[in-house]
Amino acid sequence: MTFPAPPPQPEMVRGPNTTGPYKILVVDDEPDLQPLILQRMRRPIRNGQYRFVFAQNGIEALRTLASEPDIDLVVSDINMPQMDGLTLLEQIPSVNPNIRSIIISAYGDMQNIRTAMNRGAFDFVTKPLDFKDLRHTIDRTLRNLVEWREALASRDQLVMLQNELDLASKIQLSILPTEFPTHELYQVHAHMEPARNVGGDFYDVIMLERDHIGVAVADVSDKGVPASLFMMSSRTLLKGTAIGGYGPGQLLADVNDLLYADNETTMFVTIFYAVYSPVTGEMNYANGGHNPPLIIHSDGSSDFLPQIGGVALGIADGLTYRQSSIFLQPGDTALLYTDGVTEAMNADSEEFGTDRLQAIFRERPPRSAQETNDLVFEAVHAFAGDVAQSDDITCLAISRAQK
Repeated sequence: MTFPAPPPQPEMVRGPNTTGPYKILVVDDEPDLQPLILQRMRRPIRNGQYRFVFAQNGIEALRTLASEPDIDLVVSDINMPQMDGLTLLEQIPSVNPNIRSIIISAYGDMQNIRTAMNRGAFDFVTKPLDFKDLRHTIDRTLRNLVEWREALASRDQLVMLQNELDLASKIQLSILPTEFPTHELYQVHAHMEPARNVGGDFYDVIMLERDHIGVAVADVSDKGVPASLFMMSSRTLLKGTAIGGYGPGQLLADVNDLLYADNETTMFVTIFYAVYSPVTGEMNYANGGHNPPLIIHSDGSSDFLPQIGGVALGIADGLTYRQSSIFLQPGDTALLYTDGVTEAMNADSEEFGTDRLQAIFRERPPRSAQETNDLVFEAVHAFAGDVAQSDDITCLAISRAQK
């Protein structure tokens, strides 16, 4: 998968809009959608965050984009008369190259979703529309757009590599979830602290059918802007494939093949991906060369998941990934993390290691998913002291509620 390159002329870039209202073009031929959006989004409209305009097909949308150059975001259905959403995605850059797009697709329509991502869509939502998810997707996309505009506006002043890496870090962080699902049966929370030099860690929490959730933590090889871009591609492919309902093993195999097909940089990514059932506590998982998660019990004892093999993604075509499962008991927490935790160094060049990771919880069993992450970050920072962070530190915790 490739991402559209930034336009070469600074004068084509509209000044950063960081306060709103953001102008959003919704393209859909369903007549009931316009009043429904205006009703469900009435609060951000009244607050001056959003301003909506509407079109019923791709041809009408292109006319609107040409006559209203201040549009920030296009939210488009795929199936429409006269010009469909996929064709519209191809045409948008010729009218306004500095715009973001979200595609609306039928649930599980992976072929069209992948095509849309390859044609420049930043993200997608599925039908029937969940307006809370739509709002989060719009906000995440607009955050990325603001960071991108700020990067373009200031790029002539970026005379030092560190400034460029800092901007890439902001873009990297803008695509990660910052709000997490709440449920009486479980908690989930994740956090990433990037190193000074941009790396490629990411995490994701994906709502699936039957109230299942997909959770992932990953780490891209290398550092810098190329790793950050490879991370964005990996995260998009992972999310898109997960929505299709594949099991963890098949999902990693499919994402591996997609990454390998377009991997001119020869980068690779380690990924741990699991699907969790809140009702039963079962967690089905597969591992693509990543650190094994730590299962923390309610008494503070813990065990690492057994290694089940699996190679990092993007190295070779046609790889297979073994799938396994465990049951989280009431009060258990699964901690997914990257090697920025265990390989953090102190002034004596010692690594934090897995023993110290387990020791965190022996005297202080975590009471929530967020507290699990907080305890890890506190311990790693206390261990490293004044030593500069050399790698991204990422944790995702999922906790099964006590009975």
